Amino acid sequence: MVQAALGVLKPTGNPFLDLCIWKGRFPSRKAQFCTMELKRDPMLEQVVLPLLGNGDMIMSWQGVRADESINRRYLPECDEVGGGLFNYRPILKWDIPAVFEAHRYMGIKPNPLYSQGMGRVGCMPCINCRKDELREIALRFPEVIDRIDRWERITQQASKRGAATFFAGSNTKHPKGSIANMSAVEVMEIASIRQAVEWSKTARGGIQYDLMIATDATACSSAYGLCDSGADGFNDTNVQLGEAA
Repeated sequence: MVQAALGVLKPTGNPFLDLCIWKGRFPSRKAQFCTMELKRDPMLEQVVLPLLGNGDMIMSWQGVRADESINRRYLPECDEVGGGLFNYRPILKWDIPAVFEAHRYMGIKPNPLYSQGMGRVGCMPCINCRKDELREIALRFPEVIDRIDRWERITQQASKRGAATFFAGSNTKHPKGSIANMSAVEVMEIASIRQAVEWSKTARGGIQYDLMIATDATACSSAYGLCDSGADGFNDTNVQLGEAA
C-alpha cells in the first residue's frame, strides 16, 4: 500500500486532484477541505494578508444568499472581521428570481449550465450536488463521469483504507447499513461514481429506475425556471467543460 501511495504522490497539474491524493480521500459535507485549502486559504495568504500588512482597509464582497443554507441564514449584511477587514454581502436578502432578474437588467447571460439542470456551477460536479443534478451531468457530459472515475482509481492508491469515492461512502444505501467493516473492494463496488450515477436514475428510495426522467441531452432543464423565461441566452446549451474540479 505504501508503494502504491508513493507512486501517485506527484503533481498532476490539477490542484483539486493533488489535494485529494495528498489527503488520501475526497472531501465530504462534514470534511469540506476543498473550500478551505483551494479557495479561502489561498485568498487570505496571497491577497488579504499582504494588503492588510500595508495598512489598507479591505471590503470583501461575498455573493452569498441567506436562503442557500442554515449557516448563511443568520449572517449579517456587513460585519467587521478585524484588522481593517470587513465582509459585505450585497445580495444576502435576494431570492433566486432577483438574481436572474439582475442578469437580465444588466444584459448579462447566466452560465449556460443553469439551463442544463445544474444548481451549482463552481465545480463540476460539486461533492454536494443534488441527485437530479448528477443525473443531468451523466446524461449531458459523460466525460465528466469518466474523469471522476479516473480520479477515484488514482486517489484510491493513496488511501489508507484502499478505497476512495467521490461521494461519501457512508451516505450510500446498502443492506449492511455501514461501510465500517467492509473491504476496500466492497466499498468501491457500492459507492463509486458509476454506482452513484445509476442511483441518480432511480425513484422510490432508489429501489427502481425512474422511467419518467428525461433522456434528451439537448433539452432545457433548470431548477430555477429559466427554461420558461424566454430570455435571450437562457437556453444556450453551447458549453465546454475543462479539467476543472
